[in-house]
Amino acid sequence: MFIVDTHVHASSIWFEPVETLLYEMNANGVGKALLVQFRGNYHNDYLFECIQRYPGRFAACVAIDTAADDAPSKLDDWARKGAAAVRMWIAPGSTKSSLPVWRKAGELGLAVSVLGTEEELASDEFRHVVEMFPHTRIVIEHYGHHGQSGAGEQPPYDLYRRVLSLADYPSTYMKLGGLGELCDRPKTFPQHDPFSDIPPFAKMAVDAFGPRRLMFGSDFPPVAHREGYRNALMGLMDHLSYLKQEDLQWIFGQTALQVWRFPKEQAP
Repeated sequence: MFIVDTHVHASSIWFEPVETLLYEMNANGVGKALLVQFRGNYHNDYLFECIQRYPGRFAACVAIDTAADDAPSKLDDWARKGAAAVRMWIAPGSTKSSLPVWRKAGELGLAVSVLGTEEELASDEFRHVVEMFPHTRIVIEHYGHHGQSGAGEQPPYDLYRRVLSLADYPSTYMKLGGLGELCDRPKTFPQHDPFSDIPPFAKMAVDAFGPRRLMFGSDFPPVAHREGYRNALMGLMDHLSYLKQEDLQWIFGQTALQVWRFPKEQAP
């Protein structure tokens, strides 16, 4: 199975340098990864430095200061350098200032990787954005649960079902991470079955989006604060082992290759 990790961070200042990420990728059979810029950092040069140093392994998801007057032209510049996507943060009242960047992303054919809480992604405001750009590929990060564990939620999960209803728009996708994104971190670390009472959000996402609109994203290196890189990858695979092998191939690689602009000559 060719594996693509669609949510990793690397930096010479914060988190870890790309060489640490490459170690994890090589040790776990991950062929490519999408370098996602982290919150508050609009200096994307390091991402492109990584792409140049390790050709064929990475693509870049840049960040733009949407409040800046020259934000659309900045995105144009990054696209010329080879950006695969732009990352957008959803927050109440942010739509008006970010619309020019959304519009430019659509014009450039860039996918948009979207960070938001469950409440923000379930909002009418975000749904309106999705409806405004029906031909732009919109990828919801972190199960649509950024910064939130699903451990406290109770059936029938009405709010999460509203997030998943965004699958009604064929241009939307979702990233699935390790089960540690859905469960509270244990106070002590059991040797077997590290997570109990796993909420059914991964399986609900499969039912809503289907395997061809889902993709794996480890959240390296913050995943080290949860179960760790390999356990995130293998734990999700095991959790979804009821699926056909072809479906798993889409979730763990093929969907990503369809959505992000990885170098064509390096594709498997």
